[in-house]
Amino acid sequence: MPHYELAIIGSGSGNSLITPHWDGKRVALIDGGVFGGTCLNVGCIPTKMFVYPAGLAAAPAEARRLGVDLSLDKVHWNGIRDRIFGRIDAISASGRRYRADELDNVDLYEEHASFTGPRSLRTDSGVEITADQVVVASGSRPVVPDVDGMDLPQVHTSDTVMRVDGLPRRVVVVGGGYIAAEFASVFAGLGSDVTQVNRSGRLLRGHDADIAERFAAAAAERWTLRTGYALQSVADNGDGSVTAVFTGNGGEQLRVPADLVLMATGRVPNTDRLGADAAGFDLRDDGLLAVDSKLRVLSGGEPLPGVYALGDAANAYQLKHVANREARVVAHNLEHPDRLRSIDYTAVPSAVFSNPQIASVGLTEEEARSGTASGSDVVTALQDYGSTAYGWAMEDHEGVVKLIAERSTGRLLGAHILGHEASNLIQPLVQAMYQGTPVHVLARGPYWIHPALMEVVENALLALDTEVPEDAPL
Repeated sequence: MPHYELAIIGSGSGNSLITPHWDGKRVALIDGGVFGGTCLNVGCIPTKMFVYPAGLAAAPAEARRLGVDLSLDKVHWNGIRDRIFGRIDAISASGRRYRADELDNVDLYEEHASFTGPRSLRTDSGVEITADQVVVASGSRPVVPDVDGMDLPQVHTSDTVMRVDGLPRRVVVVGGGYIAAEFASVFAGLGSDVTQVNRSGRLLRGHDADIAERFAAAAAERWTLRTGYALQSVADNGDGSVTAVFTGNGGEQLRVPADLVLMATGRVPNTDRLGADAAGFDLRDDGLLAVDSKLRVLSGGEPLPGVYALGDAANAYQLKHVANREARVVAHNLEHPDRLRSIDYTAVPSAVFSNPQIASVGLTEEEARSGTASGSDVVTALQDYGSTAYGWAMEDHEGVVKLIAERSTGRLLGAHILGHEASNLIQPLVQAMYQGTPVHVLARGPYWIHPALMEVVENALLALDTEVPEDAPL
């Protein structure tokens, strides 16, 4: 039975835990998936590498509104795909080779493993492993509904859809979250006939209601959008195509023929495959491992010394930068058990790289108002891109910045942006929330570049009706 000083489940952010501290110490790295984890192989990086060319392909329609005629000759899907994965697969292979072949102190187990106790595991091939310290960084996987047709070759998840051969002519996207939004944008931008179908009447349920409503209106202008329909089955048409069958809230049936069906109905943590019961680990209602502020896994409500969790197995953000920060905290705590550090989740932002983009940080208006006695101390501002000079240049009729603040203190509670480069425009607001900068100071203190698009953020800050001290910047 091999024994290690450290055992890590997951080769995504968990891979970075193998610092020089572990030189000369035995480390087990266990991963039954593709080396490098979700973000590198099937998540953030390859999807955004598709988003950019899709945006270029969609440019002629945008330019035409502004008096410029552009034409799109052809989309080379396989060329785009091969360029993307030619780089990504090489990074994954290089990381695997370094851990498996070049480090004498690291044993790479390329298989799944489950716990038999808090610090003992059994791999699928039957290898029993024990360790002094253990880190669970096992990630997440796509949700696949239990309906007929999920095994058809035309049905994909985000894990597989980016590697298909050839651009599909007709695509059905099932779901209403950020994955569905991004892939609907990619396929529509590249020229596929896209139909997005969502079970509920609202897209992007976790986002502010005003932003979700505006996005739905924008999406409906770019592809076919149907809400209030639940997937019942996917049927093989016998000619290489399929038909996705849905039932509406009133019992009516919707049948959509397609060459590809993308199941984009969310992701779940891989914790259900870990044998958490055998280890005595506490699980949250959403399936995440329960951890304390030091990221130690809880058992019976108490932290287990030397047993940590991070990433999609332990938080609901599904953001690589969160997992990376957690990895830094865990790395410190593994190496300095007498000086444990805590994780800070202040002002964690998110972005949807759809067309149009969405970015968000902090509370929605509904969350902010429900968090006070009456909501009377909450103020909001909506600022359209089209109200600024750069917005005039773009002839923009979609983009908007929505800010939520505390009237009495000027504290920024939430920021939500829909439109061009939203993921960049939100960063000063993330900084302000993290540093506690009041909105009147952020608006009036620094100079803002004119006539940059960033002025829409400045104007939204100025529009917030907060109390301003007499000595505030003019």
